Amino acid sequence: MKKKLTRTGNSVALVLDKPLLEKLGLEEGGEVELSTNGDVLVMTPVRDAVRERKFRKSASKIAGKYAGLFQRLSE
Repeated sequence: MKKKLTRTGNSVALVLDKPLLEKLGLEEGGEVELSTNGDVLVMTPVRDAVRERKFRKSASKIAGKYAGLFQRLSE
């Protein structure tokens, strides 16, 4: 997907379409973290601590419940 930068006052903005925002779980006012190596710009959604804890708890529960299955699949 190619996008054009848009002038906004003394800055430029990158406008993200609704389908992309939905795919990333972002909405207006959401925070992102930007990083670069000088050639590539990486935008990462900032997830809140509650969401992160819920995810880790669920992942741990699944890993415990299906540990034997995961072990057999890895062989």
